Amino acid sequence: MNFWKQISQRWKYFTGTLFYLGFAPHAYLYSLKRDRIEQQFPPPQSDEAFDNPGKLIRAEKSSRGAYFYFERAELEVYFLTADLVRLAWRPGIPPVPYAIARHQWPEVETNLDEAEDSYSVSSDTFKVIVGINGSVKFCDATGQIVREEMPPQRKAEGWIHQALLRQEENIYGLGERAFPLNLRNPKDGRLEAQYRMWNYDAAGMYGVGSDPMYLCIPVYWGMHQQGSYLVFYENSYEATFTLGDMATADFEGGSLRYYVTCGTPTQLLERYTELTGRAPLPPRWALGYHQSHWGYRTEEAVRAEARSFEEHNLPLSAIHLDIDVQVGFRAFTIDPDRFPKLPSFTKELLKQGVRFIAIMNPGIKYSRHSNLFLEGQLLEAFCRLPNGKLATGPVWPGWCVFPDFTNPVVRQWWSRQYEYLLDVGVSGFWHDMNEPAAFILWGDRSLPKPTQHYMEGRGGDHREAHNLYGFLQAKAGYESLSHHRPHQRPFIVSRAGWAGLQRYGWTWTGDIECSWEAMRITVSTVVGLGLSGIPYSGPDTGGFQGNPSAELYTRWFQMSSFLTFFRTHSSNNVSHRAPWSYGEPYLSIMRQFLQLRYRLMPYFYTLAWEASRKGYPPVRPVFWSDSEDSRLWDVDDAFLLGNSLLVCPIFEAEVRSRNFLLPKGHWYNFWDDALLEGSQQVNLEAPLEQIPLLVKAGTILPMEEAKQLILHLYPPVQGNSVGWMYGDAGDGYGESRFDVFRIVLFEEGLDLTWEQEGDFAFPYQSVKVHLHGFESQQAWIDGEEVAVSGNRLECGTFEKIYFRRRSENAVAWVEE
Repeated sequence: MNFWKQISQRWKYFTGTLFYLGFAPHAYLYSLKRDRIEQQFPPPQSDEAFDNPGKLIRAEKSSRGAYFYFERAELEVYFLTADLVRLAWRPGIPPVPYAIARHQWPEVETNLDEAEDSYSVSSDTFKVIVGINGSVKFCDATGQIVREEMPPQRKAEGWIHQALLRQEENIYGLGERAFPLNLRNPKDGRLEAQYRMWNYDAAGMYGVGSDPMYLCIPVYWGMHQQGSYLVFYENSYEATFTLGDMATADFEGGSLRYYVTCGTPTQLLERYTELTGRAPLPPRWALGYHQSHWGYRTEEAVRAEARSFEEHNLPLSAIHLDIDVQVGFRAFTIDPDRFPKLPSFTKELLKQGVRFIAIMNPGIKYSRHSNLFLEGQLLEAFCRLPNGKLATGPVWPGWCVFPDFTNPVVRQWWSRQYEYLLDVGVSGFWHDMNEPAAFILWGDRSLPKPTQHYMEGRGGDHREAHNLYGFLQAKAGYESLSHHRPHQRPFIVSRAGWAGLQRYGWTWTGDIECSWEAMRITVSTVVGLGLSGIPYSGPDTGGFQGNPSAELYTRWFQMSSFLTFFRTHSSNNVSHRAPWSYGEPYLSIMRQFLQLRYRLMPYFYTLAWEASRKGYPPVRPVFWSDSEDSRLWDVDDAFLLGNSLLVCPIFEAEVRSRNFLLPKGHWYNFWDDALLEGSQQVNLEAPLEQIPLLVKAGTILPMEEAKQLILHLYPPVQGNSVGWMYGDAGDGYGESRFDVFRIVLFEEGLDLTWEQEGDFAFPYQSVKVHLHGFESQQAWIDGEEVAVSGNRLECGTFEKIYFRRRSENAVAWVEE
């Protein structure tokens, strides 16, 4: 979709909604008011601007790095670990360290060495070279330069920071982006790509190329022939990132404090999430299927929806309720007239295994008839303008005020508001409109930039706090659920956020349009979020705005089955959408994939455990399996789920096959066990009832069905392999277990060994071992011979199973 068509459609949708609901006059008045306030209170100016930091005057060694004093600026190089370094240029307002999860680090030895025109600060594995003109280079353990920065420029308040990019270098990250995975190649003919860092409400619909998005994070990866690196700017001010021959970060304010590390993809994410925090293990049910629609309105409609899932034999884990169930769209309300028995109703749903998820917007109606408004007024909880007046803006309840989540007292007050809904059985919350967003007819869709914020006591304005707003609301919500239900894991989904959001919530990709192109860009968006530290995300399956064809919804549903957050959601002005909406054969196809999703739950849950320990996103770029193969760097029409499953969705109508470049190694076709050799182009069949799904050779894939653990063995072509499975009660913080499985391949057969660790009891009644691509003639469990039926073996727990390969003579004898 071209730019002007996208703008036209968005304008028609949003203004139509505003006029229909009577908000257009408010939006017009607010747009005038916001412009007037920003003219009345312009940003402060400074005389500290410079084009370069000047010459280096002196360098001093510190306990973990060095200080460098230039004519116009100072630079601190500080090693947190041997391969993670923080650089801080001064002057500038130091950031409140909201993003930083770890503040204490083990000691690291560094050296300061002088050369003719530079100094180097180094650990055993990483070197930072500071030029006498303020340029900075980063070298890995082999001495290769992996990143080269120009001297920074200081604006009246902000900074411009540039780094050279190599011709073949790819750039990934920057949070949520509706662009190809390689952000340096927007594929629209531009020589340079620009991305705005300003969390932004897409106003009901967005398509490919929309910028900015709801969740911006100033972190990116660079990948080139000499290696890969990650850089994170600890600056929440509005910024523009330009990617061409250089990577330019242009910040409107704040300080230039940033972190750099280099290494493999796994090492980059381990270090970044060690710094900004890792996602806690979610409740197991959250990895199931979520159904939502803006338009349920009543208890009976929700009951009927849950009943339909049962009648169609479709598993369901949660139903999400939008603002139409609230009283006047007000936060922390559910209409008692339309949900007259909410406590018993949530219990009724829970008996079916379905959780009730409520929506939560931050805007509080500006009314003396609102107890929440009166409480907030007494607490001085709401954001104000420089003249002391409340900052107000029109949102769904009407004119609203906005809690200042940069004040810890306000976060505590906000946390208490969740308790009523938790008491009546609400299982989790999704935070919407929390960029924060306001209705407008032109200009910026947020609070006036001079709006004042507490910023943990040091003060600041909305230019700095805007991108932090959704992150801090998620923090308040997470702490509320943790406190009120200490034996259950919180579940929060937040539309907006910043670096570190993964510590408190999931996200979804917002109001995406209904089109094949939008479905395709979802892969880049979700993978890019994972590379930005956020492992749990997914789209509104089928698109938020529009009515997908049966084929488009089916293909989107198939793809979403392998994403971490699997939810169908749609607008109130489109047809209701559920797996049965299009009848057969589509219902049966979606049932097959939905049931496969639940059978794969042990695998999903193990990947979630891995994310909580190492920071790896379950949904990964294809280059994750071989980052040295530059042919994979631009692949963004497929993804890995963990290291074992390669998912190749279909993004065009009536397409029944696709070509794909396989990563190195060998891969089994999930549907027919055909073994394919990697590092080559292959053609994969994709009938409507399937999408290409491949399993890496050497995989031990755990699945479950009817209280039975099914171990699917995909033997390596040669050598040995290992797999593991994490397990616990599925919620809470009690006992856990870790099961390690190993395949040892012999010419005449293979061994499968099982090591069990932990105190949590084995939760399955029996075990089935299913061999793929391997014909077994006989098997022995812990030394005792057992029967093998069709490459399947049923048993209990064991220490070792030996499978003897079926010989050609034995096959011939059977055939005779």
